[in-house]
Amino acid sequence: MKTRVTELLGIRYPILQGGMQWVGKAELVAAVSNAGGLGMVTALTQPTPGALAREIDRTRALTDRPFGVNLTILPSINPPPYSDYLQAIIDGGVKIVETAGNSPKDFIARMKDHGITIVHKCTTVRHALSAERNGVDIVSIDGFECAGHPGEDDVPGLVLIPLAARALKIPVVASGGIADGRGMAAAFALGAEGINMGTRFFATQEAPVHANIKQALVEASERDTRLMFRTMNNTTRALRNAVSEEVVATERRPGGCTFEDIRPLVAGTRGRDALIAGDAQGGVIAAGQVVGLIDDVPSCADLIERIVAECRAQLLQASRWAAA
Repeated sequence: MKTRVTELLGIRYPILQGGMQWVGKAELVAAVSNAGGLGMVTALTQPTPGALAREIDRTRALTDRPFGVNLTILPSINPPPYSDYLQAIIDGGVKIVETAGNSPKDFIARMKDHGITIVHKCTTVRHALSAERNGVDIVSIDGFECAGHPGEDDVPGLVLIPLAARALKIPVVASGGIADGRGMAAAFALGAEGINMGTRFFATQEAPVHANIKQALVEASERDTRLMFRTMNNTTRALRNAVSEEVVATERRPGGCTFEDIRPLVAGTRGRDALIAGDAQGGVIAAGQVVGLIDDVPSCADLIERIVAECRAQLLQASRWAAA
């Protein structure tokens, strides 16, 4: 396959593995890159910039293919040392960075000075246009179906992707709600030049989480996610389990709640520990509605080859229908 995305990133297939807290580690990243996609180390999964540097080294020992690092910039009372994390990325020789959350404009010039290609993930066309003006190279547009933070506009990919493709001059990657070749073919038809998947790569052999968690994703339907933090204008989509249900119930109680009321439920370390222990009810597990399309736990190589073959078959069938 050849699109502007494959050309800019130096990859065989325009399939990106998005940043995933606690999951975007060397084993998964290298497996995706070795299979022809683009694996992405999640910077803030690592507790310090030094730990990120070691994870980059560990990834490079497992693949000689391109891979990137996700650096999500979020508002915080005590923000992590983003500049130091970026320096670890630069020192590690990484040439692709996926940014998300707040605008990366304060770091763009520094990344460009070191020859880094920037993929910015956002959930609205207005933010995508701002990112383009600021100098990013690719926009990954995240539809409402996605795991994690879908924004507050609730626009699904079927509308958001063509809007972004129509508005932007730089390439668009479709993110959210994609798990198979049909989704990839649809993304191409809507104007995207690549796809980004998180939840689907969560349920692969190489994902560094307990088998029980992967099985929970396989067993879930498209109705088995919950939208948390809606009342706080910080919507987060997670797998339906005891924790996400309790969070939503607490938000809906008369008088609502404050973040402090639910903080013990959503602590990041609690979610991390659940992934390691295999307790699918024990913490917040980010997952998109695409769980309804997941029914196995393949290797990354088998998954990517299957998606590409399905995509080509779907596009061929569509061209026959169009020509009839």
